[in-house]
Amino acid sequence: MRAPRGPVLVTGGAGFVGSHAVRHLEALGVELVVLDNLSTGHRAATRSPLEVVDLADREGLAQVFARRRPEAVLHFAAKCYVGESVQDPSKYYRENVICTWNLLEAMRAARCRDIVFSSSCATYGLPVEMPMTDGHPQLPISPYGRTKLHMEHMMQDFARAYGFRTAALRYFNAAGAARDGSLGEVHDPETHLIPLVLQVAAGRRKEIQVFGDDYDTPDGTCIRDYVHVEDLARAHATALALLQGGTPEIALNLGTGSGFSVLEVIETARRVTGRPIPHQVVTRRPGDPARLISGGTRAGEILGWKAERAAIEDIVGDAWRFLSAHPRGFAS
Repeated sequence: MRAPRGPVLVTGGAGFVGSHAVRHLEALGVELVVLDNLSTGHRAATRSPLEVVDLADREGLAQVFARRRPEAVLHFAAKCYVGESVQDPSKYYRENVICTWNLLEAMRAARCRDIVFSSSCATYGLPVEMPMTDGHPQLPISPYGRTKLHMEHMMQDFARAYGFRTAALRYFNAAGAARDGSLGEVHDPETHLIPLVLQVAAGRRKEIQVFGDDYDTPDGTCIRDYVHVEDLARAHATALALLQGGTPEIALNLGTGSGFSVLEVIETARRVTGRPIPHQVVTRRPGDPARLISGGTRAGEILGWKAERAAIEDIVGDAWRFLSAHPRGFAS
């Protein structure tokens, strides 16, 4: 598979998944421009040219397209907390849906028609089959999931009307870090299990809370499919190359096809770090399914992709390497 053609505009390219995609494309020699408002991204996470512009700024966005003339877009910029989306849905429809319309309009005006979208398994909602295949019904249960689905639908409509070529990559639990420890996950607040567990190991938290231990799973805790962020980066690059080669539309899952329970992740972190990690079982969170595991074959058939770092020890180990090197995040 040939490398994508640049310049490529990467929205949210200073964030967790976006920065790893940027690093992968840099290694392929692709000319890049990162667009990020740095509200949750980190300037130190990217070495490519950075445009500090908000997608709400239509004039600023138009100027970036006129100045940089991108051939294609990787779209990572979005708000991504399920709980927050329930508390403040207006923020999510504004930041995710309206800002994505701004981006698509800027692309249309600049005759830039190829876009790879960072979507989510949250567009599926509660599982009706397990594992969840590429064609699983999309019935999201949170404003976050609904906005991601609206974003997919918008891109599909722009494809039909204006000749866009689109890829929606619906991934499960993004995790891990760059293997050299230079890039990783830094959120404020942090809500993802693996970095929270490792913060306990590092002494930054007293214990990890486990939301329920009475699910219908072998150890009673929820099972999730953790996919390494470097594997996600590879998939985005391949999807973009396919769009630029003439593939009109791609929609598929990115996951490992297997899952690990909360207690399995905690025990793995104890082994990897060699440190005690106390945990406390608390009440379930509303809407948490017992299992979320990716299924389907499109990633392999269309992208020739499969997760290379699927072992939970590798995922946790890479995240621990980053946290050890950056105990205060990128400020370290």
